[in-house]
Amino acid sequence: MHLYRTTQGFFVQANDAWFSLPDTDWDALIAHADLHGYLTSLIASGKTTSAPAADTILAPIGTQEVWAAGVTYFRSRTARMEESKDAGGGTFYDRVYAAERPEIFFKATPQRVARPGQAMHLRSDSKWMVPEPELTLVINPSGQIIGYTVGNDLSCRDIEGENPLYLPQAKCFKLCAAVGPCLFITQNALSPETKIVLTIQRGGSVAFSGETTISQLKRSVTELAGFLYRDNTFPTGALLMTGTGIVPGDEFTLQSGDEVSIRIDGIGTLVNPMA
Repeated sequence: MHLYRTTQGFFVQANDAWFSLPDTDWDALIAHADLHGYLTSLIASGKTTSAPAADTILAPIGTQEVWAAGVTYFRSRTARMEESKDAGGGTFYDRVYAAERPEIFFKATPQRVARPGQAMHLRSDSKWMVPEPELTLVINPSGQIIGYTVGNDLSCRDIEGENPLYLPQAKCFKLCAAVGPCLFITQNALSPETKIVLTIQRGGSVAFSGETTISQLKRSVTELAGFLYRDNTFPTGALLMTGTGIVPGDEFTLQSGDEVSIRIDGIGTLVNPMA
């Protein structure tokens, strides 16, 4: 089932049919003790409706914080080591890739999250920025993974590479994250062959494309969620980006006007321009 938050209310898509939800509180919906069962019962007893217009779709987030895990793919480990070697930080990334404890950092408050189709922000003090396409976990207040969405962890490789202590500035700024277009609500684990595809359009042509599968994740999603919730509380739940396995070459940086498209099998496609 695919759960959408829109300006016209909440909708569920299931088996190519659309259903309108009576709920008006997104946080309460995410915190439901059995969201999958609740939505299933609504679909069974509800009437179908028209699909919401594309321009009404909002980011599927209420007051949840967005967090992120880093260096969870080997490609990410290699890229982080390369960008920080001159600052003496290269070994940090090699060590965290193999360590018991993962890298987990705060990414964004809801106000810093772009909705589908909304322009994301390119920092004025960065000359090397890339999108990071990431499977994003939707976790309820009790720490249970209730679904998944598509995430874009927009990042400044030069700022982080200059000094690992600059990570918050490289990662967290206005409209630094995007999630959507919906939540894929499921009780089942995703197939390891679930594909993540990144395409960057520039001036009508493809400037970069790449893909990976979640089988390349070094850590399980339950492990990452467990570390996020360890000795922490999330009263309305949280979103956790799980890292990227697609990194453009060192010569590439985003430009204003670029369009970034991220597709994850079974979940959907998230598209955002850069500004």
